[in-house]
Amino acid sequence: MTRAKAKVLVMKDGPYEIQGQVPLSNQTIVTNRKGESLDWKEGAPIPAPDGAHLCRCGQSGNKPFCDGTHKQVGFDGTETASRAPYLEQAEETDGPAVVLTDAEGLCAFARFCDPKGRIWNVAQRDGAEARAIVEDEAGKCPGGRLVAWDRKTRHALEPKLPASIGLVQDPARGVSGPLWVRGGIPVVAADGTAYEVRNRVALCRCGASSNKPFCDGSHASINFRDDS
Repeated sequence: MTRAKAKVLVMKDGPYEIQGQVPLSNQTIVTNRKGESLDWKEGAPIPAPDGAHLCRCGQSGNKPFCDGTHKQVGFDGTETASRAPYLEQAEETDGPAVVLTDAEGLCAFARFCDPKGRIWNVAQRDGAEARAIVEDEAGKCPGGRLVAWDRKTRHALEPKLPASIGLVQDPARGVSGPLWVRGGIPVVAADGTAYEVRNRVALCRCGASSNKPFCDGSHASINFRDDS
């Protein structure tokens, strides 16, 4: 299977099956001295074969890969996330320079929305600087909760991301985060239904999200760690 046909399959009460040759690496949140999220740093590639199973319960002894622990602990991976398209879930801030949409339920707690003034406030300012800040900070949101849009054309101002999967690492909080699925890789539910294909989605891998299969930031509250 080629990378162009790659997809992520959610296994019932089990792991994610990665179909296709999808690059896998750590993606670390880079912060300033105040702990504010500024950028991403990509780590070395992690070898993963076509058909690899990535842990979803958060308890594998071989993270990020599944080792069957979900069966021993009785993991409940029931998917509770909305199947509605992103724009039906999102609220809109219609600013003078840029439009910002926000689907709060997709927040992966990466905190790129705060360093230069809360992004919702910046979106209400006029001028090229405000637009640039909103575009940059929204584009770094791994779960795609935030999307910036050109006010005139209504086209999404999306970063160009390779088809790949990142293991989010958050050293400022001392935790590991979700699977950052990038570049429009389809995610298919355990019942065979495809979720909306998006440039950026964050899939839960701590097992505690209340919005499965998507991350809701629970990894921070349970101090989830993956030192792969």
